[in-house]
Amino acid sequence: MSVRDVEAAALDWVWTHRDRFALGDDALAAEGQVNRTWKPLGELTQVCASISRCTPPGDPLHTRLSELLDFAWQQTHRGELFPLMQTLEPFATYPLEVYAAFASAGLRHPGYEASAAVLTRTRGWRLTEQYPTRRLGVLEAERRSGIDPHGDVPQALGRTWLGGLPEPWTFERAAGYALTHVVFHLTDWGRTPRGVPADLADYLLHWLPPWLDTCLDARMWDLSCELLAVAASLPRPPEPAVLEDAWQRLAAAQAASGAIPEEGAAQDAAGPDPGPDPYDFTDCYHSTLMAAFAAALATAATARPPDVRHAARHAGQGAPG
Repeated sequence: MSVRDVEAAALDWVWTHRDRFALGDDALAAEGQVNRTWKPLGELTQVCASISRCTPPGDPLHTRLSELLDFAWQQTHRGELFPLMQTLEPFATYPLEVYAAFASAGLRHPGYEASAAVLTRTRGWRLTEQYPTRRLGVLEAERRSGIDPHGDVPQALGRTWLGGLPEPWTFERAAGYALTHVVFHLTDWGRTPRGVPADLADYLLHWLPPWLDTCLDARMWDLSCELLAVAASLPRPPEPAVLEDAWQRLAAAQAASGAIPEEGAAQDAAGPDPGPDPYDFTDCYHSTLMAAFAAALATAATARPPDVRHAARHAGQGAPG
């Protein structure tokens, strides 16, 4: 199975299960669970927006991605829910982070952007306590939403796990997810490899392969997909043999339906007839989205001219503000 096949199968699964990303009546409820409502929708939007940017308009997958983005936008009542969310939770950052995913796809709500711009100038917004990686993500969400970032990106980067170039043996699950999102924020979700500073790019080029191999051995498919997306977002990717082996192992974990479990044994191989849809939605939706995302970035990176990759690497001394 090729990388393109992994992407197409994953997107087929997403399309078939798109109604599971729909917002329910609890999306604006005080007791609503954001991780089960807005988070999946925002992740769907971000992945589709990113893949769409590196997929030619004539590609059948581009049409499917456009349809998924339209579906997601309709769930927000074409952006009308964002001002309501801000009224209910003025200093919550997740509404702006979700909105930024739509804005990156050209789906915008000027009224929300205007009110959010006022809010982000307050001391209360600037002083909200956050993990360093989250702070970097909020700065990026502001930028993509047309709002002046309230802080300095290099300073925020320096407070993250990856930004400190830690001892490689301190890598574990939480650090892995933190580093992948740092790279996603620095590169506008894979769009600009030059956003990775040269010292971070060199560090990742050296240590990403053994970390990826460790995660694959542990059958941590979701984190493995994110690490593959990072590999495709670097100015210079790891050796092709490393990536080819990783993609073969990931493809073997993909179910016939296109789904990939977050972790554990692939159920297609666990019994004679696991059925067409062996995983619960919550156990596979994110890893399946990440597989499609990583595959699309890998395909785009392969098509990137060598001189562009070289130039991007040497331009990577700074990070976008």
